[in-house]
Formats: sequence, structure tokens, C-alpha cells
Amino acid sequence: MIRVDAHHHVWRIARGDYGWLTPDLPIHRDYALDDLRPLLGDVTATVLIQAAPTEAETEFMLTVARNSRNLVRGVVGWTDLAAPDASAHVAAMAKSPLLKGLRPMLQDIADTDWILRPEVQPALMTMAQCGLRFDALIQPRHLPLLPLLVQRHPHLPIVIDHAAKPAIAHGAFDTWAADIARAARETNAFCKLSGLVTEAAPHWHHDDLRRYADHLIACFGPSRLMWGSDWPVVELAGGYARWRTATDHLLAGLDATAREAVLGGTACNFYDLGAAA
Repeated sequence: MIRVDAHHHVWRIARGDYGWLTPDLPIHRDYALDDLRPLLGDVTATVLIQAAPTEAETEFMLTVARNSRNLVRGVVGWTDLAAPDASAHVAAMAKSPLLKGLRPMLQDIADTDWILRPEVQPALMTMAQCGLRFDALIQPRHLPLLPLLVQRHPHLPIVIDHAAKPAIAHGAFDTWAADIARAARETNAFCKLSGLVTEAAPHWHHDDLRRYADHLIACFGPSRLMWGSDWPVVELAGGYARWRTATDHLLAGLDATAREAVLGGTACNFYDLGAAA
């Protein structure tokens, strides 16, 4: 029974490149793997995801992974995909076996169509050629672009982070549901069952998340859906253990094989974490 946290972060404030992590946030402090380990329960493998738009942070994460005593089995990093020499940077970064993918911070880019710009396409092609995956940090406004992105890059594995962040606190469902269903139907993209609680109202209950989770299960199926904590961001919305408990409720209707896929198997397959996980 493989258990994988397919989406978490670590950071060291003094590194100075977490522009979004302002002092007013309760999570404005250092978070290391030693802070995460007591929370993991039966999770034995993780995927460490970028939280800053710098290659320096990617090197920091790779060092954390190498020193993790086999906990972090993959890293999703960052490089400027629009830079003139982006393809060379991607190819060089892909030489690290721990680097599994790259993630531009699309949610923070005002131009919704940025990922379709001509100058970005060579880097995306190189990612596919090098066997890297694309973590899509997107909002609902980006979902209609996914079929076109996949049409251009059919061999680039894509996973939608945080189910594209539906506005759960405001009850937004119908447009998001239609767009993510189309993305699931018309592309081979995967999706992360993560980040939902930070989009919900402060005093959320797992029933507030149910129709979103049920829709994701129906659209992607367990073989294309993977669980992630989004720690330490999840500490803004109840914490690791509360989200994991809510996940157990949300997946209760699945059989054991399907639950095993969402809680670990799918992430192993997508990120090629290997039998060691």
C-alpha cells in the first residue's frame, strides 16, 4: 500500500525569493522536512514542489531531496520558460534524476494565454523530449486553454494543481465543473486532489468539498487523480491532519484499489517514482 504526498513545499525565508510569502501571513516562517515528518502518518514518499520563481530555489529543493533519507522522491522546479535560452536550461536541469517536472506560476501571470505564447513553446517541447512533466498551477480562467496546449504538446505529461482552484467559498461550481470536465475528456491531463481547503470558507466541513471531489473522481477517475497536502499552505485552512481526515471521507465511496491509486499509485505512475516509493 503506497502512500504519496504528491504536493508539498519547504522554504527558508532568508533565501529571499518567496515574493508572495508576506510577513502578514501566519505561515511566514521557515518550514523544513523535519516539521513535516511528524504529520505524515502512513505517507512514505513525497513530491516537493517549487514555491519561488527562481532556479536557485530549484537547486535548494534538490539539495533537500538528496538529504531527505529517501522521503522526497521527486522535485518539481522552475525555470523561465519564455527566456531565449530556456530550452538549454530545461535540458540541463533534466539531467538530475530527482527533477521530475517544472512549474511556471501561471496563477500569478496576468496574461491568461501566457502559456500559449510562441516564445514558450520551444521550452515545452524540450520538457517533453527530456521526459519532464508540467505542473499546471492554474485558476479556472485557464481551463479552456488546456485542450489547445495538449494539442500542441501531446507528449508532455500535464497535471492540474489544486483542481484549478475553484472558488468553493463562494459556491462557484457550474462553470468550473464544465470546464474541468472538458479538460479531462479532451486531454490526457491528470489532476491533484489538493488545495481545496484553502479555497473553501474558513470553517469548512468535508461536506463543503464533496461535490467538487465527486466531480473530480467522475471526470478523471482514480488512475488520473492524485492526493497532495499542499503543506505548509494547508496550515492556513485547518492543517495537514484535518485535510487528510477529510480526504478519507471524500474517498470513502471508492473501493480499496481506487483509494490506493488516489493516495499513492497514480502519483508513482505520473512522476515515475518507482517501486522504491
